[in-house]
Amino acid sequence: MSLTSHIEADQILDCKGLACPMPIVKTKKAMDELLAGQIMEVQVTDKGSLADFQSWAQGTGHQYLGTFQEGVVMRHYLRKANPTDVKEEQAFPSTISHKELQAKWFAKENFILLDVREPAEFALQHIPESKHIPLGELENRLAELNLEDEIAVICQAGARSERACRLLADKGAKNVKSVLSGMSGWAGEIMGYDSI
Repeated sequence: MSLTSHIEADQILDCKGLACPMPIVKTKKAMDELLAGQIMEVQVTDKGSLADFQSWAQGTGHQYLGTFQEGVVMRHYLRKANPTDVKEEQAFPSTISHKELQAKWFAKENFILLDVREPAEFALQHIPESKHIPLGELENRLAELNLEDEIAVICQAGARSERACRLLADKGAKNVKSVLSGMSGWAGEIMGYDSI
């Protein structure tokens, strides 16, 4: 058994059945009720939540302690930071709308459309010719991207793409944009199981 299976949580938050970005949204709100140093266990079934929670903790100053998985349920453990250490998570300033993205896609402009969702989400439906690198693997797979290129990053609803954009910008990407509303609002052409 892993160390995380023995962590005593001060609060347990049930987010089972919720998809991104709702587990993070609920966690942000619940974190306000904890005292500095207290631990929250967040129970989630969304497979993409591991990268979401690691990235969110890094961006806000809270401490990610680890994840214990039992069947389809992941138990993420987070320690609340001292108020002086908490950082307000900022929205990524550079975005692109679906309309702008479709115009670039139809015009065959030279840019990378990077999909950072989990493999199952990507297989279900994705925009043709998009490059798939899940958020949790992005830092280790940067060599697959040319950071000098224009990169539009898409996820399901916009939260993961913002985190991916921050990571890419920190690593030297010159022109990176988060796709507003992600795949949840995309009305253009798709490929995947849904389109068969």
